[in-house]
Amino acid sequence: MTAPSSASPINETPYAGLNPDVVLDALDGVGLRGDGRLIQLNSYENRVFQVFLEDSRVVVTKFYRPGRWSDAQIAEEHAFAAELAEKEIPVAPSWPLTVEADRERGVSLSAASPTLARIDTPAGAYRFSVSDRLGGRAPELEDMETLEWLGRFIGRMHAVGATSKFQHRLTLDAKTFGTDARDWLIEHDIVPPDASTAWRQVVNAALDAVNEAFDKAGPTRSLRLHGDCHMGNVLWTSDGPHFVDLDDAVMGPATQDLWMLLSGERGAMTRQLSAVLDGYESFMDFDWRELRLVEPLRTLRMLHHSAWIARRWNDPAFPPAFPWFESPAYWAEQTTRLREQIVAMAEPPLGGLA
Repeated sequence: MTAPSSASPINETPYAGLNPDVVLDALDGVGLRGDGRLIQLNSYENRVFQVFLEDSRVVVTKFYRPGRWSDAQIAEEHAFAAELAEKEIPVAPSWPLTVEADRERGVSLSAASPTLARIDTPAGAYRFSVSDRLGGRAPELEDMETLEWLGRFIGRMHAVGATSKFQHRLTLDAKTFGTDARDWLIEHDIVPPDASTAWRQVVNAALDAVNEAFDKAGPTRSLRLHGDCHMGNVLWTSDGPHFVDLDDAVMGPATQDLWMLLSGERGAMTRQLSAVLDGYESFMDFDWRELRLVEPLRTLRMLHHSAWIARRWNDPAFPPAFPWFESPAYWAEQTTRLREQIVAMAEPPLGGLA
C-alpha cells in the first residue's frame, strides 16, 4: 500500500500537540477549571476526554479532528442534539460556552455556534465542545423487548429529524459512501497489486447492485439521522437507551439507523426487524420499500470504512489499531465479503415485506 499523501490537512498527524495541558487550558478558557485529572476515552476519529473539575463536576470534552468538518457542519450536529434534548430524547447535547476574558488562554468561540470553541496553540488550533458525562452499558440485542425499545427511541429521534434538513452535513447515498470511497482508494493506490484486480472487479459489481437496489426502492424520504448507530454509540441504563455521539450525523434513509441492530441468519434478522419496527412505528411511519436497502447500506459501510482507515493512515493511532490493513489478505477478505454482499443484495428483502 502506498501511504496517502500528507499534503492534505486531513492526512496529517493532527493531535501531536494536544497534550493534557492544552486540554485543561481549553476548558479553563471557558470557565471550567479542571482539578488536573482527565481520562482519554475511546475514539479514533476525534480525541475525547473525561475531565474532573474543581467544583466536583465531571464533564466530557471532544476535540474535533482538524480538517474533517467545517464549523457549520459541527454547529448542525450540535443543534440537532439540542432539538432532541428539548423533546426529552436522551442524548448529551453540547453546552453553550462563554470565554472568560481574564483566563481565555487563546480560546475563542466559533461564529457558527456558542457550543463550539477553539484554542490556538503553537502546535496548531483545536476546536472543542463540552457535554455531560453519561454512563451505561451495551444493550442486549438478543432481547426482543430491548429491540422494541430501541426502535421506539430511534423512531422518536427520526420524528424530530424529519422536521427539517441539514444544509451543510453529508447526505448518505451510493455516491458519497460508495463511489467516492472506491475512487479515492483507487486514486491513492491503496489496494496492494496482488489484490487490486479482483477487488476492482467485485467492488464495481457491488456498486452496480447498490445502485439497482436504490432505484428499485424508489424515491425515499431523507431524514436527519444519527448515521452511525452501532452499539458502541448506544448506552443502556435502567431508564433505557441513550446516544453518546452524533459526530456522523447525516441526511439519509431511515434504514441506516436500523440495520446495524440486526445480526445472525436471515430468520433471526427478520424477527429482530419486526421487533424494532413495532417500536419504531409507535412514533414514526416507516417506508417499507426501504427494506431493500438493508444489504446495500451494509455494503456502503464496508467500502466507506476501508476508505476511512486509508484516509487516516498517517495518524499514529491507526497503524497499531489496524495492523492488518496493509496486507493483501485484508483486501482478499474484503473482496470475498463484497461477493457475499452481491449475493445478499440479490435476495428478496427481509421477510419479503417489500
